[in-house]
Amino acid sequence: MQNTTFNVQGMDCADEVAAVDRALRSMTGVNDIQVNLVLGTVTVDHDTASTAAIITALGKVGLRASIQQGNEARDTPGTATQDNSSGTTATSVPRTSLERQRLFDAQRGHLYAVVISGVLTGIGLLVEWLVVGLATWIPIVLYAVATVAGAWYVAPKALRSLRHLTLDMNMLMTVAVIGAAIIGEWAEGAAVAFLFALSELLESFSLARARRAIRSLLDIAPATALVQEGDVQREVRVEDVAVGATFIVRSGMNIPLDGVVTKGESTVNQAPITGESTPAAKAPGDTVYAGTINEDGFLEVRVTSVSSQSTLARIVQMIGAAQAQKAPSERFVDTFAKYYTPAVFVFALSVLLVPPLLFGSGWQESIYRSLVLIVIACPCALVISTPISIVSGLTAMARRGVLVKGGAHIEEVGRLKVLAVDKTGTITSGKPTVHSVTPWRDNDEATVVRIAAAVDTYSEHPLARAIVAYATGRGIVAPESSGYKAISGKGAEADVEGKRYFASNHRYAHDMGVCTPDLETALAEIESQGLSVVVVGQVGDSTSGVVLGIIAIGDTIRADAVATIQALHSVGIKKVVIISGDNQRTVNAIAKQAGIDEAFGDQLPEDKVERIRSLVAEYKHVGMVGDGVNDAPAMAIASIGIAMGGVGTDAAIETADIALVQDELRKIPEVIRLGQRTARIIKVNIAFALGLKALFLVLAFAGVTSLWLAILADTGATLLVISNALRLLQTPKADIA
Repeated sequence: MQNTTFNVQGMDCADEVAAVDRALRSMTGVNDIQVNLVLGTVTVDHDTASTAAIITALGKVGLRASIQQGNEARDTPGTATQDNSSGTTATSVPRTSLERQRLFDAQRGHLYAVVISGVLTGIGLLVEWLVVGLATWIPIVLYAVATVAGAWYVAPKALRSLRHLTLDMNMLMTVAVIGAAIIGEWAEGAAVAFLFALSELLESFSLARARRAIRSLLDIAPATALVQEGDVQREVRVEDVAVGATFIVRSGMNIPLDGVVTKGESTVNQAPITGESTPAAKAPGDTVYAGTINEDGFLEVRVTSVSSQSTLARIVQMIGAAQAQKAPSERFVDTFAKYYTPAVFVFALSVLLVPPLLFGSGWQESIYRSLVLIVIACPCALVISTPISIVSGLTAMARRGVLVKGGAHIEEVGRLKVLAVDKTGTITSGKPTVHSVTPWRDNDEATVVRIAAAVDTYSEHPLARAIVAYATGRGIVAPESSGYKAISGKGAEADVEGKRYFASNHRYAHDMGVCTPDLETALAEIESQGLSVVVVGQVGDSTSGVVLGIIAIGDTIRADAVATIQALHSVGIKKVVIISGDNQRTVNAIAKQAGIDEAFGDQLPEDKVERIRSLVAEYKHVGMVGDGVNDAPAMAIASIGIAMGGVGTDAAIETADIALVQDELRKIPEVIRLGQRTARIIKVNIAFALGLKALFLVLAFAGVTSLWLAILADTGATLLVISNALRLLQTPKADIA
């Protein structure tokens, strides 16, 4: 099975989407399709159907299609090339300029038709109003030619709709123009043809602008890399650069691939990936991302992932997948539009027939009113109002280093009332260190650390890593261990030198029955300082076991934690709670330092799930922030799961609804704020589009509006909702630090 994405020219309204759906779903060998109106793309799952056959099928419904490449700029003559001698990037023609030129070339005929229609309509009106005594057929001829020019690209689409017995805007406008001519309203018919053709052209250009803004995320990575092979530097397409290869990046160049710096020092602008405007210092051992900008130094980088698996590529893939998922508001609009047009058309027929037949009204007036209603039946502004807002919001998030898996999540994050956070790596820095070691009874510090490091050798838990690092730093060699067993949410056990030992939290030690009053007092004193405790001891055969000592481990809260919690309250979060597997006293201390409203400690993974479930039952809209691995069950139960630093972790991306590219807690209030703004713009767009339609329905029924005014209002509404949605791309980053 193949999965191919096509760029489709001329797909600028919901009617074209329906035409694409009809053309492709009936094809043999096509299994599924996903149409993205905002980006002008169609993704087809197909097996026996060839790409050429798919392109031909789209051509039969009046749409020009081409296969979308991984990065179109790479297949376009005149795009960026590298000058090896100077290290500068020379670009003959920017991609945006090429896209504008392609659009102009594709719409050249449409533009000429609009100009001819508009000029002739204007001349006809001037002749009719200003030249007295002139033959009446002269302005009629001018109007007729203007109508033909305006309908030149509309009529073929209307014929296709007629063959499929569908009511789309092309059919409605054609009926309106023909109806106007039949009742002798040649000027009105010409005006409708001209304004509709103009609206089609303006919508095409407006959507093209939106698509360019949204696709700009794809333009930041260069097409080639300057690969170092011995003493020779060779320019190679990024697709042909293998993992392990070395490339160089000079000052001012964009970094082409993900990698690790092996030589040189510089500062790198990572804003295109992480959304962070402050340049990051890079030295040997540091990671760099494709699409970021090397500002002021020379770097030699070893490739760590191929171009298709780079961080940037994964971001683009996630955005594409997110755009294919419809938000609740979008599904509502689609359903509404499905019934709106037929309903208004039936209403127009009743306005046409009922007054003359039942009340003796004039046919000309009834026909005219029904034609106005037919024009109003076009739902274009309504249909485009939501997807353009959703995609703009998704793109704005991505520009800030926040990946959202779908429109439903961008709406839901704006509704959050409660936010639950994990402790380690979320509120704290996630880099715990050993604070102190307290030997118990007749043991010494080295023995406690030696045994604990042996037990934790195979553990990836942050506290275990801290103990192993502490032992290494003190020159304490841990003996070999075997029989390692992780105890979820409690600790670990292992066999060391023929005996069974444990390294556990307070809860597990208590469950084992090793916590004497003296030990409880010592543990309580450590935990009251906000430190985590690891109890190290020997597992007894028939008794409770023997404690060797206590290791106190500290993890400082993030520098931006307090400001972030304050910002969360300012954006409407009623309660921030911390849910952690650490001891309740430790969690209380951390919560107090950060200004968190409520703290829950001693929480096993299943306890976290129940805690989130109870919060959802009470507040409905609850978010959970964690690492995407240990907190996966709780994140799945929450209304929204947010993973910190999710790009580098497959599990985080799979689990979370929203993933932050970097471990930046302060981005969460910004995410919520942007989600709220997106939801507001969606509501405004829908209300405006529906309100305008309702107004003109009333005016048309009352007979106080005209054909040309109705089409002008529909065009204006479409352009306004697009422009309103694009404001999301200009949202400044919030600075809460």
